[in-house]
Amino acid sequence: MKKLPILALLLGTFLLSACSTPKPDNSRPQAWLKPGTLVMLPAPGISPSITEQQLLSAQVKGKTQSLMVLLNADQQKVMLAGLSPLGIRLFRLTYDQTGVKTEQSITLPELPPASQVLADIMLSYWPISAWQPQLPAGWTLKDIDSRRELRDDQGEIIETIDYLTRDGNRQPVSVRHHRFGYVISIQHLEN
Repeated sequence: MKKLPILALLLGTFLLSACSTPKPDNSRPQAWLKPGTLVMLPAPGISPSITEQQLLSAQVKGKTQSLMVLLNADQQKVMLAGLSPLGIRLFRLTYDQTGVKTEQSITLPELPPASQVLADIMLSYWPISAWQPQLPAGWTLKDIDSRRELRDDQGEIIETIDYLTRDGNRQPVSVRHHRFGYVISIQHLEN
């Protein structure tokens, strides 16, 4: 069980101070893109809807940890549940127009704010047009072939997301955060 909090930290950006940062709009969570750069996440709705069962494997400092994730997103909300490899529910979060609500089944004090977990998911799935107004001046998010790149105002690559196309749908298969030093491999499980 000790490995699970480590993976939960890897899913976010490792910076837990977002909880103490004032939020101008309580219904819109914020997340760190890199140290010192906090942004408001896009609105929760997405179309077409997404229903995914995924096995996430995170690598940091040569160690790999795994976590099952159930993701449901539609025009109204995003629901995310994290399960241990044994199927024990660890947490559930919902992001809708009223904000982010979390339910934690097992106490994991190292779990980052829900908005940090959401940031990587939303960077992977939400259209660039939803993200561009949220990014700081000079930042870019571009799709280049089967890859999405987030770059800061200096042109430095911050995050890359690689995709495969299956049954006409583009699915993320890896997220690499260059500034926070983690790689998340995503295995899409059959429904």
